[in-house]
Amino acid sequence: MEKALRIIPIFLIMLFFSLPAAAEEEKEPVKISYVEMKPSIVTNLNGGPKYIRCDIQLMTKYASKVETIQLHMPALRHAILMLLSGEDGKALTTPEGKEALRKKALETVRKTLEELTDEPMVKDLYFTAYYVK
Repeated sequence: MEKALRIIPIFLIMLFFSLPAAAEEEKEPVKISYVEMKPSIVTNLNGGPKYIRCDIQLMTKYASKVETIQLHMPALRHAILMLLSGEDGKALTTPEGKEALRKKALETVRKTLEELTDEPMVKDLYFTAYYVK
């Protein structure tokens, strides 16, 4: 009986230290996936060039998030359209303006997804076509 009582604390300590390792093994492996925002986004701009047309791809690190991102695509498209409609067309024709817009669009997408799902899900955003006229 005494021997059994000595083993119980050792067993509990081993169990305690093995739980974090087991939790780490359950994490989803990284599998980069892309989600296309279809159709192209077209909207009016403020000043200078009058409109923008762009194609956007959203990158996620986990393939299991693709379905959720697609589910919320109407909200994401709306957020991007609202962002773009407030932009100055002249600024968007420069490389610096394009990159600044890409960063703002990424932040907008991540914020929208976080509001809807409590998780930003999107790692990066890429323009695969970009036309300002």
